[in-house]
Amino acid sequence: MKEVLIATNNKGKAKDFEALFKPFGVQVLTLNDIEGNIDVEETGTTFEENAILKAETVANLLGKIVIADDSGLEIDALDGAPGVYSARYAGLEKNDDANIDKVLGELAKTPEEARTARFRCVLAVAGPGIATETFSGSCEGIIHSQRQGTNGFGYDPIFYLPEQKRTMAELSPEEKSAISHRGAALSKLKSKLPQYMEGDQK
Repeated sequence: MKEVLIATNNKGKAKDFEALFKPFGVQVLTLNDIEGNIDVEETGTTFEENAILKAETVANLLGKIVIADDSGLEIDALDGAPGVYSARYAGLEKNDDANIDKVLGELAKTPEEARTARFRCVLAVAGPGIATETFSGSCEGIIHSQRQGTNGFGYDPIFYLPEQKRTMAELSPEEKSAISHRGAALSKLKSKLPQYMEGDQK
């Protein structure tokens, strides 16, 4: 079975990638599977900058093709926040519940029609002998006033999808993969995936 290295320590993202790559027969490895401690500081101001930074840094360290993901939640009523700070919005400890509580607090007086938001994801692919490329995707929704559902991670319990009439956390992994921002980005990467996999085996 072919393998792909995703430059993340986030177990929630790892599960998303496993569901997304399963149809390709590709085994997903993360930084948790690599010996040594690789932690890339996300100093970029955009999802694109952070994704490229992570992909190129890990690819240079390991000498192989790496896919890095940077993603987050953009809320219109908060001028696009939390954005690139989504994981650490309530503090450096990256606590999902604390992040959700902060968002709900800031939107407490915001009417439903003004709670529009989107999840956005940028995938960057970097490695020896290839030009770094990025692929982006987004998923539109509304910030729910309370948590619903136990699947997923991050802001999924408050990200309501009007067409589904459920939050992201109420979807199965397969349902989420079909409509998510990460799924949309991967669909753009899909046509290049065999080329990257072939190059990684040489």
